Formats: sequence, C-alpha cells, structure tokens
Amino acid sequence: MLIQIHEPGGTPLPHEGDGRLAVGIDLGTTNSVVAISVGNKPEVIRDAHGHALVPSVVAYMADGSVVVGEEARRERLENPERVVSSIKRLMGRGVEDVKRLSGALPFERAAPEAGESAMVRLMISGRRLSPVEISAEILKSLKRQAEAALGREVVRAVVTVPAYFDDAARSATKDAAKLAGLEVLRLVNEPTAAALAYGLDRGAEGLYVVYDLGGGTFDVSLLRLEKGVFQVLATGGDSALGGDDFDHAVAEKFLAERAESLGKPALTPAEAASVLATTRLVKECLSQHTEGDWWIELAGQASHHRLTRAEFEQLIAPFIDRTLALCRGVLEDARLTPSGVRGVVLVGGSTRIPLVRRKVAELFGKEPLADIDPDEVVALGAALQAEALTAGSDTLLLDVIPLSLGIETMGGIVEKIIPRNTPIPVAETEEFTTYQDGQSAMMVHVVQGERELADENRSLARFELRGIPPMTAGAARIRVTFAIDADGLLTVSAAEKTTGVAQKVEVKPSYGLSEDDMTRMLRESLDHAEDDMLRRLLIESRVDAKRAVNAVRAALAADGDLLDKAERAKIEDAVAKVEGQLPGENREAIEAAAEALENATKAFAERRMDRGMRKALAGRNIADLEEPETGSRVRADGR
Repeated sequence: MLIQIHEPGGTPLPHEGDGRLAVGIDLGTTNSVVAISVGNKPEVIRDAHGHALVPSVVAYMADGSVVVGEEARRERLENPERVVSSIKRLMGRGVEDVKRLSGALPFERAAPEAGESAMVRLMISGRRLSPVEISAEILKSLKRQAEAALGREVVRAVVTVPAYFDDAARSATKDAAKLAGLEVLRLVNEPTAAALAYGLDRGAEGLYVVYDLGGGTFDVSLLRLEKGVFQVLATGGDSALGGDDFDHAVAEKFLAERAESLGKPALTPAEAASVLATTRLVKECLSQHTEGDWWIELAGQASHHRLTRAEFEQLIAPFIDRTLALCRGVLEDARLTPSGVRGVVLVGGSTRIPLVRRKVAELFGKEPLADIDPDEVVALGAALQAEALTAGSDTLLLDVIPLSLGIETMGGIVEKIIPRNTPIPVAETEEFTTYQDGQSAMMVHVVQGERELADENRSLARFELRGIPPMTAGAARIRVTFAIDADGLLTVSAAEKTTGVAQKVEVKPSYGLSEDDMTRMLRESLDHAEDDMLRRLLIESRVDAKRAVNAVRAALAADGDLLDKAERAKIEDAVAKVEGQLPGENREAIEAAAEALENATKAFAERRMDRGMRKALAGRNIADLEEPETGSRVRADGR
C-alpha cells in the first residue's frame, strides 16, 4: 500500500489558493540549504550576499535575540559559550547518550527536570534548550531566506534526513519544522534526494551508490534508477560519523602537542568549541593545500601547530575505512560487487577531502560523480520532490526502512512483521492468537532490530489489547498491522476479529537512541546470527512443549473420565517428563519428550473427538451442515 506518494501521471496534491510554495530543505550538521524547483529545474535559494550555504550554527545573544549562520559563526570566535553547532548529532538523543558523547561535543548539559521527556536539554547562554528548539531556529532562518528571495510566504517543505535516522530523530525533525512554522510534506532520505537530483539532471538509469559523508552523519544507499522510479535497494550508515570526527581527531593531536609544553588543563565547553572551530579550518585548508600552520590560544597562552595533508590523512583514515566497510555491507545485502555499480554519487561537504575521493574511487573502480555541488545536491533533490508533491511529477520515490520491525511473541522471540530494506510506504498485517485458555488481553510489544530475541533489540512501544472474549488457547484471532508512512514513521494497530475490539498506537519513542545503536544492531545480528537462531529454536521448542502440556492438563480436567487409571497414569508420566526437560538446554530432548506426550495422548484425543462430534450432531440432519471456512495461519502470543 502506497501512502502520500504519486504514481507516474497520478493526481498531485492541490495547489494552495493563496499561492504559497513548497521548498526543499537540507537540514545539515555543518551547513543547511534551501532550494525551489519550477518546471523540474531546481535552484538553491541564495541570501542577499549570494550565499547558498547557511552554517548550521545558532547564537543566543545577550539581548535575548537569536542569530543563525555566518553571524553566529563570527560570534563563536568572541563568545563561544553563546553558540551551538552540530546540533543535528543530538536529534533524537537522550540524556545518557550525551553523557557518552560529552567528551566529543562542546555542549553543557542541563540537569533533567521532573516530568520532562528523555530528550536532552543544553545550557546555552543561560537558557535550557532542546535540539528540537535549536534546529527550529535554523529552519526559521531558511524559511526567511526563501521568503525574501521569492517574495511569497513559505509554509510547506520537504525536509531531508539521514537514511539512518531512527523514528525518534525523524519525529524530532518534524517537531523542529513545526516550531519553525513549516508543514513537512514529506521527510526524504538524503541519499534518495541526491539520486533524484542526479537522475533527472543526467537522465541516468541503472544501479547507483550514493555516498553521503556530511558533518555528523554518514549514509550509503544503493538505488536502482529506471524510467523515473527511484528504488532504494539497500541502505547503511552511521548516525554519528562524519566530518566532525575529523575535526576532533585534529583537535586531539593539537591538544596533545600543546600539553607537552604547556600542560593539559581541563577544557571548558567554550574552549572546546574554540579549538574545534580552528580544527575545522584546518580540515578545509588541507583539502586545498598540502600543509599549513595554525595557532591555538587558551587561557591567555598560545601554541603553534603545523600539519601536512599526509599527516591529516593518516589521522582521518580510520574513519574513512569505516565508511568503506559500510559500503561493502550494503553491496553484500544486495548480493552485488562494486563492478555491478554504474556510478557513485558524492554527497556532503566532507566528500571534498581528496582522500575520501581517492578511497571511494579505489573501492568502486571508477571516478565518483561530483559535478553537482555536494553541499547543494540534497537540497536540489528535496526541491524536486517538493514540486512533485505540489504540482505533480512522473517521478516515484521508493525508500526503504533501515532496520526490521516486529513484535515480541511468547518466550521473548521476535516475529518480524516488516524486514529491513522493505520499500516504504508499506503496511503489513499478521494474525496471532492467544496462548492461555480464557485469556482476555494481549500485550503487544513493538521492537526494532535484527536479533531473534526481543530483549536484544530496541523496544519502541508497548500497548494492551483488552476485551478479547474468553476462549480456549489458540481460538482467538488478533490481527496486528504495521503501517509505515512515506516519512518512515510507524503506526501499529491490533484488532480481535470476533468482537472488533481494537487498539492503535503511533510509535514515537522517547528521545534516547545511542549514537552507535543503528550500526550495532546490524553488526550484532551478523555476529550472533547462528547463536540467535539456535536460541530461538530452543525457545520455540519450549513454548510448543509447554503449550502441549497446558492443552493436555485442560483436556484431563474436562474429559478425564474417558480414561482408566492406568491410561491416565501413563499420560501424567509423559507430562512430567516434558516438564522435567523444559528448564534444560537440550532442544532435542524437549522435542522428544513432547513427541512422546503426543503419542501417549493419541487414543485420548480420538475419544475426545468422538464425544465432541456426538454432542455436535445430536438432533441434527447431516444435510444442514455446512463446510467450515478455512482458517488463517496463526501464531501464538501471550501476556
């Protein structure tokens, strides 16, 4: 099922009667860009000075005003404590995540207050601010820039996000846009937006890799471009890997050199911001020159530092190698080799670094495509999608989800409803049943990840479906539906078919995913795949055996009079043997005991069936009986 997306030649969203426009926005870690497209010709929107890039830097001034962009970047040189940058790295993050990142990010955390969500708050110039509020200031600035250039009010936008942004980060981005007075028509993954810009501009078809290395995030996506359809086949990335890490590596080197002569004082957040501002200039300079000299002044003491491009490349090589490993993983997911890729599109300011381009060219055996400005290409693609959603287009975008989604079933096992790399929008429904006799409620636990057991994946939401009519175990039919919209946001619903009792939840997890969780989930799913599967099979055997024991005990309570003492003793002995094996780790022994129980109860089951049929047919004409409807595939779940 497709939602909020147009098939080629389909009906577009209606125009606003007052002529309001929709723009494309690349909300970046280092820089942000806004663009507009008319007639499938996208252009970035420049400010009065002709600049397209708006530095993603926000300054909170002493007089209460807020400034964004170049002015804020200048303020950082004089009053770094008033300025915040790279806030995108904290979108969707919680307090615990920032504690782990505190050594790398020049932020002062605000102490949590009672009743607040898990979203982190920062102390900037005496104000308690969330990443959502800070990002909203950047979006407001882009909105004003677009309105000044276009001479019209702008209230709608397509906003891009890293492909590896999870639900919390995507929700935070939409919240920031709402605070800025923008309606988000759609969130588009950054690699997909870049491919859209290249595909329409070049008329390209075939398999392409989008290598997107920005200031704070890395994404790699494999896309098939064919007849106006942009289908993401596989995606990978790291939501906390980018040019900022290069800056930190240089900063650590310079501070270590400084410590040799001046000692190693503890840095304040303002001093850390000042050092990172300098090392950012080092990175940009060494992308153009082979060497340079810089000074760092802290606490009134200056230190001199010299760095060559070769030394810089040695510092950043481990980070680039991590991106290449992620590229190989995406190709493996799609069962492709680098030679099967027609072209590689470079996105993000960090791809200007010569070592990045050389390494990418070596991996794929071809020079990457970089003829569209890598800082602007994402915004251009977003503008094209904004035009498509407001004026119609022959272009269809099919993104994918980066991690599998499912629910916890009996025994703590995960039943995947939507596998990773499934194109979105999508809706999938599975049917489940109850585990115990008389069960009148079911707990639905939604999880995200690739492991086989629920507690090894990320918990997204829990809700209860109550009002299930009391029935024997396995008789109830509960339909669980997962629906993911074009923004990658999830809604889960459950309904009992007999009564129509239903429950629905929009999955909006607390802001608290750690910076490594997305890639860790995939890596661990591979590392532990065999152990996970063996564990799953053991738990399934236990669940099946326990269910058989419960069924036999219920049958004995209801129809035990059909057995003589010897027969009953034989069955109860078989039940005891199953229960004795359940705590063990020997799956074969559990299954053998369960099979022995089944054999021991065959005659009893036949007698019960005969009794049931006699009761059902008593006083009825065979001609009046109808063939029963075929049942659906079901699985067991319990509270």
